[in-house]
Amino acid sequence: MPCRVLWTPFLFMERYSKILEKRKREIVLLRGRGCVYGQCPFCDYHLDKCADEDANYLLNRDVLSQVTGEFGDLEVINSGSVFELDSRTLDLLKAVCRGKNITTIHFESHYLYKEKIPALRQEFSGFDLKMKLGLETFDWAFRENVLKKGIPDRDPETVSRCFDEANFLFGISGQTLASMERDISLGLTYFERICLNIMCENSTSVRPDSEVISLFRRELYPKYTDNDRVDILMENTDFGVG
Repeated sequence: MPCRVLWTPFLFMERYSKILEKRKREIVLLRGRGCVYGQCPFCDYHLDKCADEDANYLLNRDVLSQVTGEFGDLEVINSGSVFELDSRTLDLLKAVCRGKNITTIHFESHYLYKEKIPALRQEFSGFDLKMKLGLETFDWAFRENVLKKGIPDRDPETVSRCFDEANFLFGISGQTLASMERDISLGLTYFERICLNIMCENSTSVRPDSEVISLFRRELYPKYTDNDRVDILMENTDFGVG
C-alpha cells in the first residue's frame, strides 16, 4: 500500500538528475523509513519518508531504473542516512551499479551511524565508496546549540575520521565571513570534497539571513566557484533533485 504523504510538495519530488559540472556524476534521491535523528531545526527534507518498505522499494526501483552509468559515478541521497534504506533497495543499488559499470558511489550518513560505516564499506567493497557527513559547520557551539546537529566531537580530525566528504550550511544569522571561511578551509583540509549549501526558505522556523548570504556571494563564491573540490548550492535544488 502506498504511503500517505505527509507534506504535499513531496508528491512532486524530482528524484533523478545528472551533475554536469566539476565531478560529473548521476544523482538519485531515494526514500527510506526516515531520518532516525530528525532534530535539525532547519531541515524539512526528513518528511520525505515512509514506514512501508515495500512502497519504498517500488519507488526506489523506479528511480534507479533511470541510472545510465555514463559517468561511472553515482551519488545517492535519501533525506536521511543510507542506513535508513531497506535491504532490497541496497541490493538493487549494488546490482545496478555493477551492471552499469559504476565504480564510485557516494552515500550520506548522520554522525551517529559512524560505527556502522566500516561494515558498509565492507558490504560495498567492490566499489570506491565515498561517505558524506552533514556537518554544517566546524563551530561546535553554533553547530550544537543553534543547528542541533548531534555531533558531540569537537576535534576536526576526529569528526572527519569516518567520512570522505561533508556538507556545510551557510546563510543563517550568527555566521560571519570569518566563520564561513574557517569552515571552508578546514573542510578542504579534512575532506576530499565539500558541498556549501545556502539556507533557503522552507517550512521550518529557521529563516535565511540575506546579509550573510550576500556576504557569502560577494566574498566567498567568487573565490571557490571554480574549485573542483567545492560544490556550491545557492538553491537546494541546484543538483536537480529535491
